[in-house]
Amino acid sequence: MPEGSANGTSDLLIVVRLNGEERQVPKDLTLARLIEWLELPADQVAVERNLELVPRRQWPVTPVLPGDRLEVVHFVGGGAGPEEVRPARPRP
Repeated sequence: MPEGSANGTSDLLIVVRLNGEERQVPKDLTLARLIEWLELPADQVAVERNLELVPRRQWPVTPVLPGDRLEVVHFVGGGAGPEEVRPARPRP
């Protein structure tokens, strides 16, 4: 989306790479707010930002910046087998 578009929405969004796909997200988010915005269960996901795992206690103070490469994985447990780790499925 070109900057300064007539509807002004480009000033409200940034582009990040989320789980390998380019996504537009609201600007001025922290990782904690991003997880909320994606409607993901914070207690069941882990976040990697630019190849570094971010501890959950740092999510509220870690900004999401244009061009960030984010991997969000969802921990899934079940049965007697080991826990699985899957990419989180954020809302479209």
